[in-house]
Amino acid sequence: MHKMFSVGVLVTSLLSGCASVPMEGTENSDAAKKFGQPSKGNSGLYVYRSGTFGGALKKDIWVDGKCLGESAPNVFFYNEVRGDVEHKISTESEFSPNDLLIKTAAGKNYFVRQFMKIGVFVGGAGLELVDEDKGKTDIAELKLARAGTCSK
Repeated sequence: MHKMFSVGVLVTSLLSGCASVPMEGTENSDAAKKFGQPSKGNSGLYVYRSGTFGGALKKDIWVDGKCLGESAPNVFFYNEVRGDVEHKISTESEFSPNDLLIKTAAGKNYFVRQFMKIGVFVGGAGLELVDEDKGKTDIAELKLARAGTCSK
């Protein structure tokens, strides 16, 4: 009985705990939420994670093999990438990175949601491209994480 209780507490903490990552200030976060047009020849890339499922877990995110940052619940990243080319957005998962390929158009913003999924151990993560309206609505409630710090 005691072992089952301990396992239950562990699973609950992994599902709903709260990890933290380095954050940008409110001014930078608010500026990114204006969803302005990217620099000439570039596309804007918003990558975010909302909700508290898997809250105790941090997951690295890479864009074209470069560290974007380490995510936690309710944070987003903003980065400009070259427009009119294909980009690979990746996140770590239980057993291997999960990749999403998107072709960007210069002058447009793109929104990628990182989500947690249940696997053998809680720790799987995936990525999905979402439409602009959903992305803007979701990000309005989130805070900007500081880019450039990954665990690996």
